[in-house]
Amino acid sequence: MKTQSDPARRTWRIARAPGRLPLAGHALHLARRPLEYLTSLPALGDLVQLRLGNRLTYLPCHPELVQEVLLNARIYDTGGPVKEKARPILGNGLITSDWADHRRQRRMVQPAFHPARIATYAQVMQEECAAHAETWHPGRPFDIGDAMQALTARVTARALFSTDMAPHSVAEVQRSLPIMVRGAFRRALDPTGLVARLPLAANREFDAALGRLHRLIDGIIGDYRRSGEDRGDLLSALLAARDDEDGGAMTDREVHDQVMTLLLAGVETTASALTWTWHLLAAHPEAEGQLHAEVDEVLGGRAPTYADVPRLAHTQRVFTEALRLYPPAWMFTRMTTRPTELAGHRLPAGTDILISPYVIHRLPALFPRPEVFDPGRWLPERAKDVTRGSYLPFGGGSRKCIGDVFGMTEATLALAALASHWRLRPVPGETLSPQAGMSLTAGPLTMVPEPR
Repeated sequence: MKTQSDPARRTWRIARAPGRLPLAGHALHLARRPLEYLTSLPALGDLVQLRLGNRLTYLPCHPELVQEVLLNARIYDTGGPVKEKARPILGNGLITSDWADHRRQRRMVQPAFHPARIATYAQVMQEECAAHAETWHPGRPFDIGDAMQALTARVTARALFSTDMAPHSVAEVQRSLPIMVRGAFRRALDPTGLVARLPLAANREFDAALGRLHRLIDGIIGDYRRSGEDRGDLLSALLAARDDEDGGAMTDREVHDQVMTLLLAGVETTASALTWTWHLLAAHPEAEGQLHAEVDEVLGGRAPTYADVPRLAHTQRVFTEALRLYPPAWMFTRMTTRPTELAGHRLPAGTDILISPYVIHRLPALFPRPEVFDPGRWLPERAKDVTRGSYLPFGGGSRKCIGDVFGMTEATLALAALASHWRLRPVPGETLSPQAGMSLTAGPLTMVPEPR
């Protein structure tokens, strides 16, 4: 990858976003058409100032500024309105914890994602993908987003809680997690906090789903504690983790918060990315044909395994390009912990920073013909021309997604397993309606499976 220049020696363009409204600031633009509005801002400057209600907010529109934020986690800590609303739901896990606590948590959780553990989880992925392929029927339309959500929920639940987890527990995760995700996003968008306190059916449904998940997780943790057995899964690794600095273990509360975080991060994001990938393959027959040819050559009709992942290079490039065009984590926030400078502009403590991989991934200066689906841009001879820090589907710095290898492995195996037997076709006349919620989803998307 190409390296960047020194941000301190550049002349940066600072701008203010247009369309500020009394009281709301620019919040209505982000609520009504977030993708269109955000992608219009890089034309104004490298660092664009917005107001979300009365909160001063900045959007870095240049990868060097984005990297400056992501690589200085003590100055630009996780924060902002989304984190404030997420913490009562997720607890104090990897996503919501402050800098010092995050460092300790990261040290303790990282062994759960060691390559040896990933190989074990891949067996679960393989089994679930094979079983899922059996549920499709030739010519019978279905919502591919719902199907991928069901698949990733089962994979994540079984990777967390072992292969012998009771079926009703997996079903509870599938049932309750989507309700929790929708409710969490509604709360994140409400600057007043009033909506969560209203006697609405959606709030009652959210509270019930959250309560069921909490009770399920607590019950499973208690069972693991009593057995003392390493079942080769994520939860066993979390319970066995020890801090390298003080030798301490996680409390049940800390383990619970990490499980909630991993469920949220591990299900909808991968499901959304896979849904977009199937949509893009159906619209690009050449890339789809190359994927089918690779799968047939590498697998020869058998199910894919963890050992096959390195040989499924085109399949990985397809997914990598889908993540560029439609990153599930389309926007996240940081907050300054003390006064600082960004792009030569003074930022007071408590300033919110919006990081949008969706915006950066679509800058023509970084990705030629950015709107075009082109898996070939990730061939080794072309990928070297991609500017370092400009590809951010998993974030970056010390808070980069801890499950990035898990997610890439799961997606590669899912695409290979399902494409071995099926191709998916869109329903004529179906309109795609991207939804920028907790993740960037394709919205309802009906597709028809055809046997290969």
